[in-house]
Formats: sequence, structure tokens, C-alpha cells
Amino acid sequence: MKKIINDPATVVADSLRGMAAAHPELLRVSTKPAVVARADAPVRGKVAVVSGGGSGHEPLHAGFVGPGMLDAACPGAVFTSPTPDQVQAAVSQVDGGAGVLLVVKNYTGDVLNFDTAAELAAAEGGDVRSVVIDDDVAVKDSLYTAGRRGVGGTVLLEKIVGAAADRKVDLDGCEALARRVIANVRSMGMALTGCTVPHVGEPTFTLAEDEMEIGIGIHGEPGRERMPAENADGIVRRLLEPVLEDLPFREGDRALLFTNSMGGTPLIELYLAHGIAERLLAERGIRVERRLVGPFITSLEMQGMSITLLKLDDEMIELWDAPVHTAALRWGA
Repeated sequence: MKKIINDPATVVADSLRGMAAAHPELLRVSTKPAVVARADAPVRGKVAVVSGGGSGHEPLHAGFVGPGMLDAACPGAVFTSPTPDQVQAAVSQVDGGAGVLLVVKNYTGDVLNFDTAAELAAAEGGDVRSVVIDDDVAVKDSLYTAGRRGVGGTVLLEKIVGAAADRKVDLDGCEALARRVIANVRSMGMALTGCTVPHVGEPTFTLAEDEMEIGIGIHGEPGRERMPAENADGIVRRLLEPVLEDLPFREGDRALLFTNSMGGTPLIELYLAHGIAERLLAERGIRVERRLVGPFITSLEMQGMSITLLKLDDEMIELWDAPVHTAALRWGA
């Protein structure tokens, strides 16, 4: 194992300290417990949007803390759910009096720990609600989750709901919007290599030079099928077709296409794949009206990619276009 770290036991805390040094005007970072919050939190009168999960998926979630997106993120150990006390600490730091919406990826530990934190906050009089995202079409169940996994759609959900919260949409409205996004987003991923968790020291799985894995998860879980490696056209078709069939998407639908690197795939390959996906969608009469390309929900250094498709409506487009200012995503004013 070769990584630019000092000690596997302190890699998350060390990284958070570096993030705080890089973005002092934007973020307020604590390590005991680990919480990344907006520097101006709590913002009075707005719904606070909080998310989190295991580290190793950067920039998710801490990279999306800031105006127009998340109010706080709870980074757990690498590929390990954050603890209830982390979530509770985040809620207490950012609750501005209008309630808190927890965005939870569908992994057993995440769901249990966020639910526990919500119950503790409710016992103290807070209005805290949870939505669970489960956009991965690759599997119905896995070792890490009861049901479909939360993957690339999480980024789109956090942006759209974060924009609504910044516009002072109330908690009922933010929750309803989140559930609408969840109902209309689907994802599928693949890998050419596994990834190595620092404290484990060896790859989560290995592939021969001529193999690829279709349907992998963001924690290095093996996928639904191991098969001979294909060219980019073949890979994109294998990712896109299950996504299109699952919702299903139809001719005339408007969509946001998110082409994501799992951490080790360079942009030259990612843009190539994105172009193929755009062409295939155009052939089906699906209108790509918004796009996102890059490493936004990763699996350490895994070489691979995922495709996420969100069926858009006018409100989602307006909220996607709204200004955002985070470490990893920023546009507008």
C-alpha cells in the first residue's frame, strides 16, 4: 500500500485539519466529534440540511458544506458510518430554529445512527426529519444495506434541497422536495480496479488486467457481474440501460446527467464517457438539460465511473441553477 498519509488511524482527522486550513472562510471544522459546518451556522430561520457518511468518498459530504447546499456534514471513519453523537453534534451546531433535514444514504449503519440522533434531538424539542436515498439500480440488497444503496444521486439531492432551504422553504417543503428527487433519480457504477482502505492495507477486491466489475458500490463492494473489459461504448451502455429501464425514462423526458469518477478515472476518460452517454440519450429522445462531470462521490482511488440520471422538472432546474458556494461545488453569485 502506497498512500500520502502518516498514520491510518488518524487519516480522517488529519484530512479534516487540512480542509479547515484550506477553507477557513467557508467552514468550521471540529474533530471530537468530527463535524464540518458552515462558518456562518446556524443561519436563523432556514431549514438546516445535514448529511454524512463514511470518509473515503470525498468530496462527499464535507466538500458540499456551504451556502446553497449542506449546513453540516458528519464524516465517519473510512467506509464507516458516523456515530449518533456526531450527528447530534452537527444538528445542535446548525439548527437555526426552522428544523433540520437529515439526508441519509441507504446503508444499515447510516440509517440506524441517523435515526438514533434524530430521536435524541426530538427528545430535546427539535424538529428533525430524515430522508433516505437509494438510487443504485445495481442491487436489491448488499452486505452494507437493506435494499438499494445510496450513491451518486446523493450529490444532486443535496444541491437541490440545499438551494430550497437557502430560499427559506419550510421543513415540510424541503422534505417533500427531497422525496420527489429520490423518486426520480437512478444510478449505476462500474470499476476497473478495487480500492485500498488505509487501515486494511489491501484492496477490497482485485480484478485481472482484462476484467471489469459492473454494479459496484462506493464502499468497494463487488458488483453484480464480473466480465471481460469492454471499450467505452460498451461500458456506458451497460451502465445507462439499467438506469433507463428502472424508472423508466421516456422520449421527451428532461434529465440531469451526472458522469462521476470513482476516484482514479481521469477526466480525459470521463468526458469521453459522458459524450457517449449524451449521444445514447439523444438517440432515445431524452433531453439532457443539465450536466455534472467529475469526481464528486468517490471510492478512494478506485478506477471506475458511475452514471446518474435525474428526471427534471421546472422547480428542480431552477434550484440546480441557484448559486452554491462550497469547497467542491460553486457557481452563481
